[in-house]
Amino acid sequence: MSGLPAPGTPSRRPAPAGPAGPVPPINTRRTPDHLGDPPAHAASVWNIANVLTMVRLVLVPGFVLLLVHDGGDDPAWRSFAWAAFSIAMITDLFDGELARRHNTVTDFGKIADPIADKAIMGSALICLSALGDLPWWVTAVILFRELGITLMRFWVIKHGVIPASRGGKLKTLTQGVAVGMYVLVLTGPLASLRAWVMAAAVILTVVTGLDYVRQAVVLRREGLRKEREARGAPPETGGAAPERGTGTGR
Repeated sequence: MSGLPAPGTPSRRPAPAGPAGPVPPINTRRTPDHLGDPPAHAASVWNIANVLTMVRLVLVPGFVLLLVHDGGDDPAWRSFAWAAFSIAMITDLFDGELARRHNTVTDFGKIADPIADKAIMGSALICLSALGDLPWWVTAVILFRELGITLMRFWVIKHGVIPASRGGKLKTLTQGVAVGMYVLVLTGPLASLRAWVMAAAVILTVVTGLDYVRQAVVLRREGLRKEREARGAPPETGGAAPERGTGTGR
């Protein structure tokens, strides 16, 4: 019969499928979809938020040159430096909000934004102290705080993110106003006023820095506690969890 295979020919019958049909191959490659959120690099790097960040980075060397031109004694050049500093501070207020609102957060923005912030503020403080307009201890306190908080973020990043507080935002605003007043050549009451504004900025810098350290320690301690509980917890069986006590609060 023509429908039967020749003797000695191996059978080529397909393997029987399971009850639900053939099982498709499992994709074991890890993709950003595993994270639940859209990947940070999905948006184009050339979006308005990143452009504003790059503008701040480009402004840093120009700002420094304007500030120290002619020994920093020319009010006109100091006014140009103030304009560059103000543009950098204003763009800092909008780039992060624009990225979140339009879902254009990128890996580049996450790295470049804090670098741009610290570059413009750090260069302003160092130049003002080098010109003799601002005490070095003020620059040291602010830069030490900013560097310490940056390291703290890496210390607790696996346990969570500490959101920006109102105090932190007020600190940033006060620092920007104070440094901007020192960039300008002011005399009379305005010169006295800027010293008080800088004093307020230093106080907010220290207070918010200590509060951030407290939150970081609490967050890390809580994260380590949860990790220990996860390692020592028995596998879930689907039953009701045993009661831990009769209290309703901690």
